[in-house]
Amino acid sequence: MITIARILLLSIMLLAICLCASPGSLSQRSDTETQLRLGVIGLDTSHVIEFTKLLNDAMRPDHVAGARVVAAFKGGSPDVEASATRIDRFSAELTDKWKVKLVDSIEELCREVDAVLLMSVDGRTHLRQIQPVFAAKKRVFIDKPFAASLHDAREIVRLSVESGAAFFSSSSLRFVSDVQGLKNNTNLGNMLGAFTYGPAPTEPHHPDLFWYGIHSIEMLYTLMGAGVRIRHPPSYKWSRCCGGPLEGWADGRGAWHPGGGYTLWSGCLWQQGRAGNQSAYED
Repeated sequence: MITIARILLLSIMLLAICLCASPGSLSQRSDTETQLRLGVIGLDTSHVIEFTKLLNDAMRPDHVAGARVVAAFKGGSPDVEASATRIDRFSAELTDKWKVKLVDSIEELCREVDAVLLMSVDGRTHLRQIQPVFAAKKRVFIDKPFAASLHDAREIVRLSVESGAAFFSSSSLRFVSDVQGLKNNTNLGNMLGAFTYGPAPTEPHHPDLFWYGIHSIEMLYTLMGAGVRIRHPPSYKWSRCCGGPLEGWADGRGAWHPGGGYTLWSGCLWQQGRAGNQSAYED
């Protein structure tokens, strides 16, 4: 089985590539300061601590070199339990143990860093919080949930294009070696469809799959690729009692995604003549 730390490591590796600074941004700094300086927005998720450990602790065997978390904006959402009950603890660890500087505004954060990690656990805040980041032309990683509505998601994409500042967002499950191995197994023939499942609890302020379902959905799209045309049923509540929504791709392939109540995330796909299945993660 693949540990959470390994999964996060794979995700951060891609993050380090995507958040490359512009050619001139590091040229005026000494050789010892040429690491990317990263700023964090939103200290209400455990990912803040896990990412900082991987980046800032050079003694770890799974250390990811090339970037360092140096500053953070606390953020937080009092009406989201996962935020209100954890933000003070994570903030204290980040500042006391990892000596990360807290700043009073996102604008101030952007002046001190090369790139940004938008980590706020409340997707409703992401559109508002990312606006000053794009205005400062900083590249940004957006943690899940990407947003809390389709409107906000589209607006984030529009603002990125308008500003010319790139962003990256993904569940780390996309990079699990078992899922990648299944996708790239040429011995299975032509892919006809896919099946993934996993836990998908909801949160009152985040509809449908926005809150946690992204993990198993990420595996589904990793296997199937882009091009989904239709999804049934429109309400995810139906899938919990009746087996899961069917998803149709423009090329005629189909996929199935049940969810809720599982502690095992797995990816399975059927290809012409054969079937493949692989457990991706178990806690």
